[in-house]
Amino acid sequence: MKLKLLAVFFITSPLTTFGQNVYKDITEELLSIDELDQKYRNQIDETINRFGNNSKEAKELFKNMKTTDSLNLIQVEKILQKYGWLGADKIGNQANTALFMVIQHADLPAQLKYLPIMKAAVKQGNAKANSLALLEDRIALKQGKKQIYGSQVSWNMETDVSFVAPLEDPDNVDKRRAEVGLPKLEVYLAEIGLKWNVEQYKKELPALEKTFFKKK
Repeated sequence: MKLKLLAVFFITSPLTTFGQNVYKDITEELLSIDELDQKYRNQIDETINRFGNNSKEAKELFKNMKTTDSLNLIQVEKILQKYGWLGADKIGNQANTALFMVIQHADLPAQLKYLPIMKAAVKQGNAKANSLALLEDRIALKQGKKQIYGSQVSWNMETDVSFVAPLEDPDNVDKRRAEVGLPKLEVYLAEIGLKWNVEQYKKELPALEKTFFKKK
C-alpha cells in the first residue's frame, strides 16, 4: 500500500523504516540459519561414500548436524513466537522456506507443536501447502503411520537401497499430491534416480511396513 507524504511524516516514516529493518534483519538471520541447516546435509553423500556408514567421520557429521538443528530451532522458535509465521512477501522465498526446513528437521514434539501453526500459515498464504505436506508425511512416519503424499524416501544403509517409505493408498497418491501442488510421484522420484511402479510397490508394501516400523 502506498503512503502519501503528509505533514506528520516524522511519525509515519520512522515506523515504515523500522518495519523494513526488522524484516531485513530477520531475513538475514533466516538465510544464515538456512545455510547452517544444509551445511552438514550437503556432506552426507561424500562422507559416507568416502569413509562408510559407521565410520567415525560419519558419526561426527550426524552429531554436528543434530546439534546444529537444535540451535537453529531455538532461533526459529524465537522468531515464530515474536512475529508469527512470516510470509515470503515480507522475508522472501528462501527465508520463508527456512522456517519450514528447521521445523521439518526438528524432533517430533517440536513438529507437533508447530504443525497447527503452519496449517494456519498456509491458509493465510504465509506458508506453502506443498511444504506442509512434507511435514505431515514426516510426522506420520514418526508416529508409526503411513505417509500420505509419498514425499519421504528412506535409505537402507545395509543394502544401499532407497525406497518410498510406507505410503497410504498408493493408487491415489498423485491425486493427493496435485491438491497441494506437488508433482507426480514418478516425476519426483526420477529426480533422485528412482523409478515408481505402483503395482510392484503395493506387492512389497506389507513387508516394507513391517521392516520400516520395526526399526522406529
